[in-house]
Amino acid sequence: MMRLVVWVVAFLMTLDNFGFNITTLVASLGIGGIAVALATQNILGDLFASLSIMLDKPFEVGDFIIVGDALGAVEYIGLKTTRLRGLGGEQIVFSNGELLRSRIHNHKRMATRRVAFMLRVAYGTSEAQVTAIPAMIREIIKARSDASFERAHFFRYGDWSLDYEVVYHFQSPDYILHMDTQEQILLQIYRAFQREGIQFAHPLSVVRVAGADDPVGGWPPAAPSPGGALRH
Repeated sequence: MMRLVVWVVAFLMTLDNFGFNITTLVASLGIGGIAVALATQNILGDLFASLSIMLDKPFEVGDFIIVGDALGAVEYIGLKTTRLRGLGGEQIVFSNGELLRSRIHNHKRMATRRVAFMLRVAYGTSEAQVTAIPAMIREIIKARSDASFERAHFFRYGDWSLDYEVVYHFQSPDYILHMDTQEQILLQIYRAFQREGIQFAHPLSVVRVAGADDPVGGWPPAAPSPGGALRH
């Protein structure tokens, strides 16, 4: 492109030296240049975006990133597009300009992984058991070298359960290792609940049948029968 510009300028200077009026030609070239610039605006934007990706390196080939509702491993970074390999095996293509305008979550550069989950305990659990559950979970997680315990609290009376929230930090960004650790923690909690006789809650609804002596059971009032007795 620079060579083309140099040759055009040299050609125009030569015509001017030979006495040709190049004002109209220069004006035409200016209008043409504006039209070309508008037509190539998106292409040039993607080119500059690719340059920004190469210099700033928000992600590299092999990184696992999330952009909006799309997620996958970076497979290729080109001059105009960047391509991801989705979890389902499909290829996801972004223009570089669109990619840099989005919020990018780079999971490969995550040092630790914060994990939060909820446990639902059945109503009817004794006060001593309800009080002991947070300490029981704390001991299970603190016994591991790959997890850092943050908190465990009884935080809510649910519609059908007593709800506990547990938070810990897994000391590796590897998702498979995180799931292995999560599985082992949940199994240990399950064994501890069985040992202590604590029941997990499951969705249920209670139907209350009102008796005749119940204040609600007498409504609506019974209608009298034709013989004068009350008919229920």
